[in-house]
Amino acid sequence: MPKQLARRWLAGFGVVGALIAVSAIPAFAAPAADDLDFYARDVVVAPGGPAKGSNLFARTRTSTMEWGEYTVKVDRSKVAGFADVRNDGSTDSCTESGAILTCKVVAEENDYYTYMTMVNLVVRAKKSATPDQQGDIKFTVTDGDGGSATYHSSVSIGEGVDLAGIEQGLQLTGVLGGTLDVPLTVANRGEKAVHSVVLFFEGGYGLGPSKRYKNCEYSPADSFRHAFACRFPNTIAPGGAARLDSSFGFTVPTDDPAPNGHTGVAHWYTPADWEESQSFNPARLGQQGTEGELRLEPVGLQSRSRQTDVNDQNGTTVMRLQVSGDQGAEVAALGTPATATGKVGATVPLKVGYVNNGPAAVNVDGAKDLRARTVLSLPTGVTAVRVPMTCSSYGDWVPGKLGAKEYRCGENRRLAQGEKIEYEFELRLDEAGARAAQVRLTFDTGVDLNPANDSATITIIASADGGSENPGGDDGQGGGDTDGSLPITGAKAGLTAGIGGVLLAAGAAGFVVARRRKTRFVA
Repeated sequence: MPKQLARRWLAGFGVVGALIAVSAIPAFAAPAADDLDFYARDVVVAPGGPAKGSNLFARTRTSTMEWGEYTVKVDRSKVAGFADVRNDGSTDSCTESGAILTCKVVAEENDYYTYMTMVNLVVRAKKSATPDQQGDIKFTVTDGDGGSATYHSSVSIGEGVDLAGIEQGLQLTGVLGGTLDVPLTVANRGEKAVHSVVLFFEGGYGLGPSKRYKNCEYSPADSFRHAFACRFPNTIAPGGAARLDSSFGFTVPTDDPAPNGHTGVAHWYTPADWEESQSFNPARLGQQGTEGELRLEPVGLQSRSRQTDVNDQNGTTVMRLQVSGDQGAEVAALGTPATATGKVGATVPLKVGYVNNGPAAVNVDGAKDLRARTVLSLPTGVTAVRVPMTCSSYGDWVPGKLGAKEYRCGENRRLAQGEKIEYEFELRLDEAGARAAQVRLTFDTGVDLNPANDSATITIIASADGGSENPGGDDGQGGGDTDGSLPITGAKAGLTAGIGGVLLAAGAAGFVVARRRKTRFVA
């Protein structure tokens, strides 16, 4: 019996969050092994240091299939001489034969997410291991029809060091447009010199970098959070420390909502540990700075073996910024064209969304952030035949689902004053007559300064003889009659209802929350 397919967003792992959307059309076959994309973390471990996880994840390239049964063979022969690689203990049903670990993986009943955990491993360096030994773990995944695919992740031995952030917690205060001097210092608390470090920062919109340095990489300008990574060729002796030069700091954006609160986290990595973190969950960076070079003082240059931090819990600095002021934002619903016409059977384009009328930015990270979502309610007599993947059917929350009557659209993209976000639909006209589509804004956080323009109406006219292709109308922004009722001529008579209180009652409770996929293993 066909099962209901429920497609979900996939959240990114690690600091920089993340989302993967997939299409939603019915199908009832499990994906073959060679139709899957695989991911596993490359790890660097040190003798006497902590063990690390290296889990194999699989993701479907489309969401048109159900999960099936798979066999995963883990070949550890290339790393057996210097590392122990074992099942993490979450299941005892995997079997071992020499260097080969074999697990049977079965998806849970009614589990239709786009990714799953195939196998969970723990990697630990042997006491006899030496720095720079390296090898691959080979994963072979076989499906129920005998098809197979392989994936490799690496295990490296590093020299154990201990980087620590001196400032474990910073309480900051600022004003709109104000600059903050933030002293960040890294110390070497280990017994071996540290050769080269990487500083990674991620924080709320209020913690904007004052300068963009040549030795740092930054998140895109439209990100709703700030992130950057800076590389330093310093050698820090045991017991020594180095501090960022005095040019470093943060500037509160002038369009930050206020009063507001932001949190940021800075973490110090060895280069090898930074590469490891990026092998599985890369930060969304890519913009190289141009404003000089950020320095750690003092600076030394040497080249040494790969190193890994054996205590990564003390390398983090948490910052909390409180911004004073009084500044909010107001957004207005958009629906274009104001009137859409065509013959029965034709398709018409539709754009819905909202514009930020400012003065504060929206969809940023902070306690006072105004975060808007667009709800589109369609009348009977029309069918959505093109739906953006950033829009989910209301109630079952399937991204891109065709034929639903209500959609909720949203994405984590910052909008400055004057900028807008629009979602493009196409509707098939199924019945003759005039009817109304409703656009409505809802808010996850914050308060809109002008709720009067948080809705818009789009008139949809379908005629047997074609009628006028575009009789005109206003630009579809905000205000107006939003009860969804229009007189209908011809054989069809009556009124179409608006979305009313149903959406208000639903609120944010139905929003999709991504979770780690559950699996069960059988021997």
